[in-house]
Amino acid sequence: MLVRAAGMQDLDTLLALAASAGSGLTTLPASEGRLVERLECVAQSFAGAAPQADADYLFVLENEQGRVVGTSGMLGAAGMREPWYSYRMGLTVAASRELNVYRQQPTLFLVNDLTGATALCSYFLDPAFRNGDNARLLSKARFMFMADCPQDFSSRVIVEMRGLSDSAGRSPFWDSLGQHFFRMDFARADYLTGIGNKAFIAEMMPKFPLYACFLSDAARESIGQVHPDSEAGRAVLEEEGMCYQGYVDIFDGGATLEAQRSQVRAIRDSRTLLLAIGTPGEEATTHLIHNRLRDNCRMIAAPARVAAGTLVVSAASAERLKLRAGTPVRAVALQG
Repeated sequence: MLVRAAGMQDLDTLLALAASAGSGLTTLPASEGRLVERLECVAQSFAGAAPQADADYLFVLENEQGRVVGTSGMLGAAGMREPWYSYRMGLTVAASRELNVYRQQPTLFLVNDLTGATALCSYFLDPAFRNGDNARLLSKARFMFMADCPQDFSSRVIVEMRGLSDSAGRSPFWDSLGQHFFRMDFARADYLTGIGNKAFIAEMMPKFPLYACFLSDAARESIGQVHPDSEAGRAVLEEEGMCYQGYVDIFDGGATLEAQRSQVRAIRDSRTLLLAIGTPGEEATTHLIHNRLRDNCRMIAAPARVAAGTLVVSAASAERLKLRAGTPVRAVALQG
């Protein structure tokens, strides 16, 4: 399997993947016009020609037959052109000695605290390929690109995980909160943000704190949770040191994970080695390997062995990377 930069040649496949993902994947809407615009921006970003505020990187996972079966992406700096909204979970305390009352109420605050952070996004993997190392490769490849181009990314990395919704696309958090202000179903609101129509959020969302006790039981229980299809993706990111710190998505209440970029394991522990072609041998472990190119970036997960400043891989692995022996690569163990 290979992770590479997405291009305009992937448009039809990306549309099909977006349609199959259903609601909740805001940054990969099933809109041809929006995807064409995005792929144009992606090309500029990989070429190093986009300012950080506009930079948008989209990767695809390609199998041995050249079929695209997954996507992952990241925004260089979220919210620098349009507001980036989140709910921050807080606590309001009401107490009275005279009445012998002490109550703690979880409270939702509408904030822009995550503005400027690098935002991981657009992660989706065809269910038929959710096996082996595919999920880790697709998710963690983004960190390898960040490690090689730190100047293009924020010191803070976040990811809004897809929240709970049922098979019909209904979100308990949205049904208990958002729909009272927007008068539209969750799928429609999610689609509008995905195609860039975000102004209505600022115009219609309440600016005052919201007491979670006013929400339905199902909505309260969904706060900070993730969709079953995203549980494996969350686990992969938590392996790298990302964690939930109280920020949730304003539409479905899904957890936002975050970490300092320098503390993400794959970034912190990766190193530059010279590629050597040979037999990795019995000491080999699966490594995440990046060819260190920008607009022709290629990343794989393959058996490899570190020896005297070199990374020994098979000839087939070198071919997937399109590299010759002696070329510098960035590598890290796929799992810490």
